[in-house]
Amino acid sequence: MTQFFTTQLMVYILFGLIILLSLWIVYLEIRMKRLLMGKGSETLEDSLLAMKGGLADYEQFKKDSIEYLKNIEARIKRSLQVVETIRFNPFKGTGSGGNQSFATAFLNEKGDGVVISSLYSREHISIFSKPLKKFQSEFEMSEEERTAVANAKQTLTTPK
Repeated sequence: MTQFFTTQLMVYILFGLIILLSLWIVYLEIRMKRLLMGKGSETLEDSLLAMKGGLADYEQFKKDSIEYLKNIEARIKRSLQVVETIRFNPFKGTGSGGNQSFATAFLNEKGDGVVISSLYSREHISIFSKPLKKFQSEFEMSEEERTAVANAKQTLTTPK
């Protein structure tokens, strides 16, 4: 009788082991299907090849994006960054003019650009334009023009 229990017990243990192993195989099969899920992948190799293709597309996108951003950065550095205007009366005490005259500086971050000034009187308006390189002009600038350029430079160097 002890041999029967021992044999019967062994059968039950083996049957339990078979059930546990079957459940483990089903669990692994489900995980494998999740791993292989995608564009009709049947094998792990198909999944890895699909991932490799996606990685190559990502690398090309990254390369194109970096090149695009470098291009934009170069264009921004050349573009107009600051505009500063000073209004003034060049004919104080004569009764003509008023604060209709102005000096305006248009600059990029390198200090290149132009300063445009206007002198207004009742009889006529004069407009002057002077090119700027590194916040300087090869032409003599008026005090108002220098002030407009200095204000523009200050705006560029002040953290926002």
